[in-house]
Amino acid sequence: MNYARFLTAKSAARKPSPIRIMGEKWVRSLPADKISKAPKSLISLAAGSPNPNMFPFKSVIITVENGKPIQLEGDLMKRALQYSPSSGIPELLSWLKQLQIKLHNPPTTHHPPSQGQMDLCVTSGSQDGLCKVFEMTINPGDNILLNEPVYSGTLQALHPLGANIINVPSDEYGMIPESLKEILSKWKPEDSKDPQKNTPKFLYTVPNGNNPTGNSLTGDRKRKIYELARQYDFLIIEDDPYYFLQFNKPWEPTFLSMDVDGRVIRADSFSKILSSGLRVGFITGPKTLIERIVLHTQVSSLHPCTLSQLMVSQLLQQWGEEGFLAHIERVTDFYRNQRDAILAAADKWLSGLAEWHVPIAGMFLWIKIKGIPDVKWLIEEKALKKEILMVPGNAFYIDSSAPRPYFRASFSSVSPEQMDTAFQRLAQLIKESL
Repeated sequence: MNYARFLTAKSAARKPSPIRIMGEKWVRSLPADKISKAPKSLISLAAGSPNPNMFPFKSVIITVENGKPIQLEGDLMKRALQYSPSSGIPELLSWLKQLQIKLHNPPTTHHPPSQGQMDLCVTSGSQDGLCKVFEMTINPGDNILLNEPVYSGTLQALHPLGANIINVPSDEYGMIPESLKEILSKWKPEDSKDPQKNTPKFLYTVPNGNNPTGNSLTGDRKRKIYELARQYDFLIIEDDPYYFLQFNKPWEPTFLSMDVDGRVIRADSFSKILSSGLRVGFITGPKTLIERIVLHTQVSSLHPCTLSQLMVSQLLQQWGEEGFLAHIERVTDFYRNQRDAILAAADKWLSGLAEWHVPIAGMFLWIKIKGIPDVKWLIEEKALKKEILMVPGNAFYIDSSAPRPYFRASFSSVSPEQMDTAFQRLAQLIKESL
């Protein structure tokens, strides 16, 4: 892999902070149980950290469902309120690396750094990491691949960077490899070595429970897409916030699990399974590229929130991998029941008026209203007056001005009774509009 060709001049020019290097080298040299304590013989005049004795917060007790309370006090509380490494606190990084190996067993785990050795860093939610990946790789005019409809936040992050976004058609099983192959046929595999040919830099996809459609890529399609990535030498950005919300077993293999080259950058999130407000996500990928993301963090947020990381780390240490996966099962069961409830409401009220596919992951139902080519007014204005709030489909397309017959309904936070009432009201509006 020639990672230099994927980096923007801005990303390539980033240099590590000498102050951060010194501090993080010191932290890494300490055993985990001594991480907040320096030997009494050490006299440090280097750090610009504030004196934690001046912080007004002295302790925190977090009550955990079906578990022991997490208590931060003394030196641990001081550490939670202090600066920490830009890549994430060491114990959380270690736990997450073991989790990725257990779940995905990346072929690059034991590669040397120059050959795409797996590494990861913690970010302030996966969106923070993805924005840094985009800024690391995209120059104005670069070609990138994705399948619309796509999460509106992704489009908002991409548009200002000036990329030429190429849509790859998809269906209820996600991106269609044959369509991707047809798009790529305008180039030759060897064109990736010629910057003038402007071959695609990366392919971006949400492989499970895609927001907004709820579509999920099959393992067979992933393998075909990965082989095309090898053939045409582009990166794959695997944005997988709904990975743990897959309703069918066994779970499909990930792009990371197939990555023999070190060309996959994977974004994971705790937002859907632990807390969205803690803002803890993590990016896994080739060490060479992860280092660039960490350097970006050094000059932006400096590091992810230490308190949030310690809360998550303490919980994961208490649970262990088995406890964590047991929690995932409980979360998945809940969302599966929610999915079934919204499908029942749709069958009851929208049959004949609309069509949809059954999502096998995530928290969204993507609905096409029949006979109305553009539902924006219906969803944004008429439905709102009936006290139903949903998102019109045009928000998830590159050209948001084009008419769309789709809308997105989230089943994450409403009761089955509310779903039933909402679709009853919507059905009446549709009938009035036909």
